[in-house]
Formats: sequence, structure tokens, C-alpha cells
Amino acid sequence: MNFFIFASTLLLGAAIAIASSKSKKSAAALEREFWQKEHAANNTRRKSLDDLPYIKLPMEIFPMDLLPDDPKLDDYRQIILSLKDLPIVNFTGISNTELKLRYGAPNIDLLTSYDQNYTLLARTIQRWAQALYDNGYSDEACQLLEFAVSTGTDVSATYRLLCSIYQEQGTPEKIQSLYPVAESLNSAMQKTIVRILQESDQSSD
Repeated sequence: MNFFIFASTLLLGAAIAIASSKSKKSAAALEREFWQKEHAANNTRRKSLDDLPYIKLPMEIFPMDLLPDDPKLDDYRQIILSLKDLPIVNFTGISNTELKLRYGAPNIDLLTSYDQNYTLLARTIQRWAQALYDNGYSDEACQLLEFAVSTGTDVSATYRLLCSIYQEQGTPEKIQSLYPVAESLNSAMQKTIVRILQESDQSSD
């Protein structure tokens, strides 16, 4: 019996050692591939940015005159006004290495600023919409949220609130229109957002 235990222990140890060795080799290969790709990216020449999917703000949907005495909403208004003439691009899920390969290493600072503008936009719209909803302005909140979704936002609270508004307005079927956007998101939040839609669908039945 002791022999079998000893043999089993040896086999288990050998299996662990082999698995560990394969894991280390795989990690080393991935790291080598990353640095090769990064080297190529850093040597990619500047390319035109004219064809980027720039986001234009439809200023008519932003309720600039609602709740004028609310300081938080005034902050949101000022942020939107500061963004309306800036380049805004949603690069969610795209690494800096990929951006350099696509558009050239010399453009990386510009591209990063465009993406930061988008992040600020998506967060501001969510917060503004939530404040409008909390104050009884569901229609206005809905407009902002639908615009955010059209830009490919991955802010899960945006989808959750929009689903709630659709249900309260008696139009739960509109939730179906959110699935194509959610399922196409290049984001770690993609599965979470799809699950939010599914749960909202089920609660509407």
C-alpha cells in the first residue's frame, strides 16, 4: 500500500511539474509576442485620423434649462459645453498597442485624449440622466441614455436605468433594441450588461 501511495505521489508531482513548465513556457511566449507587437507598434508611422468614428454631440437633446439651481447639474452642463467642440472617440477595449498599430505611434497622445473625452462624456451623461430621473424628468433622462447607448457606452448603470424607464413608460419591448449594442461591446462589461437586459426582460413578463 505504501508503495502505491509513494508511486501516486511521484506521478502527481511529475504532472504538476510538467504543467508548471508548460505554463511558464506559455507565459514566456505570450510576453515575447507582446513585446514584438509593441516594438512594431512603436515603429508605425503617423496615419491620417480623418476617418475616425468621431462622436458629435446633439446639443438639442441636452436639457440645459432644467433645474438651473442644482449645482451638480450645472457641473454636467459645463462639462458638456466643454466637450462639444472637442474630438471624441470611443476606443473602449482597444489597447494602446493596437491604437499605435492602426493609427501610428506619433498619434497615441491625441488618441488617448480623444478616448478620455469619451469616458468623461459617458460618465457625465449617466450622472445627468440619473439626476433628471430622480427629479421626475424621465423623458429627458431617456433621451440622454439612448444617445449614450448609440455611442457604445459600457456604463452598466446606463442600461439598467434605461430599462427601468422603458418599463415605467409601458414600452418594455424597447429593451430588445439594446441587445445588438450590448452584444457587440468590446468591453469587460459586455456580459454584465447583457445580463442586465435579460433580467429586465424577465421582470417585464
